[in-house]
Amino acid sequence: MTDRAFLVQLDGYGLTTAEICYFMPDHPSLVQIYAWQEYDAAPDFPVLFDFLAHWRREIEAEIRSVRIAHEKMIRPASWRTADGVISWD
Repeated sequence: MTDRAFLVQLDGYGLTTAEICYFMPDHPSLVQIYAWQEYDAAPDFPVLFDFLAHWRREIEAEIRSVRIAHEKMIRPASWRTADGVISWD
């Protein structure tokens, strides 16, 4: 059986990490950080935005900021020519 992570990468998804800074209502002066990581498609990030919509609907915490890092892990191979030949005698 093929791994789900591999299959979504073949569909163009890459590893997305989001740093979500938020305030809890009972501690408004304390900024807390939540790290979220999932495979998602840049630049629209549908999986992340679904998670953030769920957060706003279900969690009693005010989001202050979200920083996103994304890396497409499977991409066309890159190659370059070699300027020499290595031989074994």
